[in-house]
Amino acid sequence: MGRRMALYALALLCCSSLAAAVPAVAAPVPEPTPAAVGAAAVTFSDDFNGAAGSAVDGGKWQIETGDNVNNHERQYYTAGNNNAALDGQGNLVITARKDNPGNYQCWYGRCEYTSARLNTSGKFTSTYGRVEARMKVPRGQGMWPAFWMLGNDIGNVGWPNSGEIDIMENVGFEPGTVHGTLHGPGYSGSGGIGAGYTLPNGQAFADAFHTFAIDWSPNAITWSVDGNVYQTRTPADLGGRTWVFNKPFFIILNLAVGGYWPGDPNSSTPFPSQLVVDYVRVSTNDGGSGGTAGTITGLGGKCVDVAGANPANGTPVQLYDCNGSAAQQWTVASDGSLRALGKCLDVKDNSTADGAQLQLWDCNGGGNQRWAVPDARDIVNIQADKCMDATGNSSANGTRLQIWTCTGAANQKWTVNRG
Repeated sequence: MGRRMALYALALLCCSSLAAAVPAVAAPVPEPTPAAVGAAAVTFSDDFNGAAGSAVDGGKWQIETGDNVNNHERQYYTAGNNNAALDGQGNLVITARKDNPGNYQCWYGRCEYTSARLNTSGKFTSTYGRVEARMKVPRGQGMWPAFWMLGNDIGNVGWPNSGEIDIMENVGFEPGTVHGTLHGPGYSGSGGIGAGYTLPNGQAFADAFHTFAIDWSPNAITWSVDGNVYQTRTPADLGGRTWVFNKPFFIILNLAVGGYWPGDPNSSTPFPSQLVVDYVRVSTNDGGSGGTAGTITGLGGKCVDVAGANPANGTPVQLYDCNGSAAQQWTVASDGSLRALGKCLDVKDNSTADGAQLQLWDCNGGGNQRWAVPDARDIVNIQADKCMDATGNSSANGTRLQIWTCTGAANQKWTVNRG
């Protein structure tokens, strides 16, 4: 829960250690006809199929090693398949053992336990989408399984400025409850923003597999267990502190033993203890379309419009009288894109300069297609940190849209009408 960071200074260094002038207004282009949004896209998947005892796929995961003094955890994370291996039945098994055959040294002396921690840093990151895993957690005092994410810029900005998204954490003294939490600057550690989910009728999470997920979009993250939503967090929950979750994050799976939050194991804690993972998957929900299509209106009440309802790459995006056509139906997507006619709103030539024009283009996940839609009614290109802008402060039909330094002016204010 945001107190695991001692290992991370080295984790990003080594896989085996913890580690313009305003353009003229374009002539109006008339409208007709439409197209459809694409199918769901899986951007990362591991079903852990392989021979019993084999290590995880090194093309997808790196294995961290070391201890963690910051949390006062008791385990040493080992390399290879010593504590993380496939079971031959389509599962990854992360095993915590009360042993130390390698004579590993921890912050408190000779380590008493071994376990494993895996991450996708340098292998896979995601900005937005559905991130989920189906897992069976261990039981017992002092056990601390977690499925979580860290901002990919942690090596540059440090923690908690990088941001942390805890998708699922369980501590052994709460067998029927899991926690989902956000950590960032000014709201980290025990001050994280989150909530818990408790199974009904005294059930324990160790009794069966459960699916833990977030649905993540610009300025919103929703947590669920087995499809049951239990919280949504937005910048409004942070009391004016900085939302740091509109950027790439990587995935982490680990099983810690002991620490400040769960407390140490005792004589009742079973060893070896196992976190069993059926799969980890990241997708764009409904193909990145996420949500219901609707208009985006701006200056003069005009609509954001694809010129000529033409789905070809490079078609200008403009202001035009609202007419209900498919060329004016936009979806705020789970992957941070804005989509119409099956394609994405794109900053031309991947530019971050004032005056760079907006166009329609094949969705490719690039930063020039990632947008934040905050409550202030700006639509901000995340890569450029600039606002969608009606060129020349004009509301005439055919006014070309562009990015420009955010000023708060009326030609940068937009209303997203979802369905």
